[in-house]
Amino acid sequence: MDATNRISASFRAGAARPPLTRALVEAVTALLASIATLLCVSAISPESGSGVLAVVLCLSLSRSQLDRDRRGRIEAFFVLPAVGLAAAGIGLLLLRFPIAGALVFTAGMFLSIWLRRFGPMARRVGSLIALPFVTLLTVPYMPPRHHGFVPPVLMPILIALLALFWVNMVHVLAQALRLLKPVTLQAAGHPAPPAESSLRPIASTRMAIQMALALAVAFAIGYVVFPRHWAWVVLTAFIVNSGNRGRLDVAHKSVQRVLGAAAGTIVAGLVSTHLDIDRHTMVMLMLAAVFLGMWLRPVSYGWWALFVTVVLALLQDFVGVPASHMLWSRLEEIAVGAVIGVAAAWFVLPVRSTSVLRRRIADALAALAAAMDRQQPTRTPDAFFTALHAVEHMAPAFRATRHVARYVRKDRPAEWIDVLLTCREPAGSLIEQGKVPANVYQALGHARRSMREPEAILPALQQLQASLRQACAE
Repeated sequence: MDATNRISASFRAGAARPPLTRALVEAVTALLASIATLLCVSAISPESGSGVLAVVLCLSLSRSQLDRDRRGRIEAFFVLPAVGLAAAGIGLLLLRFPIAGALVFTAGMFLSIWLRRFGPMARRVGSLIALPFVTLLTVPYMPPRHHGFVPPVLMPILIALLALFWVNMVHVLAQALRLLKPVTLQAAGHPAPPAESSLRPIASTRMAIQMALALAVAFAIGYVVFPRHWAWVVLTAFIVNSGNRGRLDVAHKSVQRVLGAAAGTIVAGLVSTHLDIDRHTMVMLMLAAVFLGMWLRPVSYGWWALFVTVVLALLQDFVGVPASHMLWSRLEEIAVGAVIGVAAAWFVLPVRSTSVLRRRIADALAALAAAMDRQQPTRTPDAFFTALHAVEHMAPAFRATRHVARYVRKDRPAEWIDVLLTCREPAGSLIEQGKVPANVYQALGHARRSMREPEAILPALQQLQASLRQACAE
């Protein structure tokens, strides 16, 4: 009985923890690192842009998890300063040569997504490259007005290194307290490599092209139609297409983005109009909104959109542009950006979300098969849990369309996700036991073969679920 109930340390620390609890730990660590970095940067430079860059770099690094292994820390040491310099340079271009800045910005976003084809580390570096540039859309680059003892050209490098130091310190402490687990580039168990994509061009290239086109159109429309507040159009097109998991995911995210942004804009307008708050209080409100957005993001992307919009609106107040003066124009610009993002995902080399989901389920089943392989000297469920997490990311969009899909299609992707996720605990227990019955191997093989036929996927996954539960009960 003890062997049956024994689950790996990674399962206890990660998979067994409820999503909101995991998100709470991530949000607290990111917030603490951001506050520490912000205090250091504020003591060195009074410029508001420096503080914004510091917070965004901390959030980017925390989400990328690049600092949680030795190789990642070394790469972040070189990547973050380059990212800070690039952000400052592109900001200067957008200020003085807008068209050239838009071209370079668009090319950088294309590159950050295209890098995904080269594996997990390149994907994390790509994310690290992309996210800080969002600061340029929230608080446009402004030439330094106060020259401190650090030359302006070196400030982005210093800010990046401070962000790396504090994020690393906070994460090391959290790992020592067993609140976070170390992230490795190669999960244990040596899972089978994913199959070559049948799409031509492959999905990452398609999504990079979609992002580049959406940004190019957003810049063009923003410059022409909304010359004073073009950044909101570009920002929304970027957010809607970032983390693209297929066209359904983009459409779902765009709806949440618009609704969340509308609510966030109203909240920010009420705060700025009816509350007389000083700059220090405004900074605390922005940090609180960042924390709440990170914490509630697993519940719904709409919460993240709401609180990020509150932060961005308060930032505009912080730099001297009252949010109450731009409420309706901001909503209009957000809606236009969302339409641009959805149109690019649906009509330019579209990627079906169902195909992405099938690929991720196939990867999860391959990881499970590798973890249960009798030839493996040691078996852990870590790779399987990691693959399940990737599947879980796609659940909200499919669950939102569950009732509609029930009447218009025979395959039911939301049910695929629900059934596979219930396999997490029994599969983890069996892997730890090291004794997998023959019927589990048979059901697993049948489930992997069913990926070629969408109508066969749900029955095959249900059979796998039943065999795993039966094996654990014996």
